[in-house]
Amino acid sequence: MSFGTPWLLVALLIVPAVLGLALWFERRRTRYAVAFTNLDLLASVVAERRRPWRRWIPLALFLVALVAASAALARPRLNLSVPSNRATVVLLVDVSGSMRASDVKPTRLGAAQHAMDVFSQKVPKGVKVGLVSFSTGPNVLVTPTTDREVLQEGIDLLAPEAGTAIGDGLGVAVSVVKASVGDAPRGKDGKLPGAIVLLSDGAQTRGVLTPLQGAARARNAGIRVFTVVLGTDHGTLGFGPFGGYGFGGGFGNGGRRFPVRPDPVTLAAIAHATDGQTYRATTAAKIDSIYKQLGKSIAHHSATREVSSWFSGLAALLLIGSLGAARLTGERLP
Repeated sequence: MSFGTPWLLVALLIVPAVLGLALWFERRRTRYAVAFTNLDLLASVVAERRRPWRRWIPLALFLVALVAASAALARPRLNLSVPSNRATVVLLVDVSGSMRASDVKPTRLGAAQHAMDVFSQKVPKGVKVGLVSFSTGPNVLVTPTTDREVLQEGIDLLAPEAGTAIGDGLGVAVSVVKASVGDAPRGKDGKLPGAIVLLSDGAQTRGVLTPLQGAARARNAGIRVFTVVLGTDHGTLGFGPFGGYGFGGGFGNGGRRFPVRPDPVTLAAIAHATDGQTYRATTAAKIDSIYKQLGKSIAHHSATREVSSWFSGLAALLLIGSLGAARLTGERLP
């Protein structure tokens, strides 16, 4: 926290002054009670001694109200996370054949689709979200939009295909983000108000650009890439006897099963190269949690806001509470 006019914090000196005045009044009242005792007054003094802490509630609330009011005078400022204006997020999702694997229920792709739906519900409404899929090559399914229904339609169209071209997918996603944010100013960190969320369950098998070449394009453009590694190390995929995928990822008649392991090292390198973060999801619940977290935090930036009104409001509430407590306890404020 910082202050626009920190010298006004000298107003806080009123707090110890009021406390000293209150203690002085309390001392005088005690002397008066001893000099002019009667049975009723003696009974009240005994009751006060049984509940000494209640006597100080009104004063404590009053002093805290003074602290809040004094701080408000100094124009306090906080660094807050706020949605970025003209921000864009591109969901870049792997739709290679291995996304049929069912080690993440119901399938890897099914879990990813549900997680992206969760993301669209959590991300600020003013943020544009696009969808790019990649297998043997990239495909822009939804250009960045604030229309969540259009985005949902694109998510529903996802289906497993063939290879894994991570680098090419990144290259296209970078172009989509840049076209969407246009001439929006960069932040203090040199980043555009845009990000890419890359989900993949395997290593690159196709494409022109390598994953790190794609990451370099994102870094040079000032775009962070958040990577999500989907799948378990024991995930497998079944093939039928004639070379096709077995029904439901099973063996089929005479089919074989092949391991389809994720590639966390490559995805971590992409995130590191672009100042993003990497996550690992081995269950449907975990991937939902990751996308929910990203939806709440991504496309935000740090901004300094004056919060004098917060402190003024707090001071008013505390003052009302102090008056109410004084009425209940029968105590008088200084």
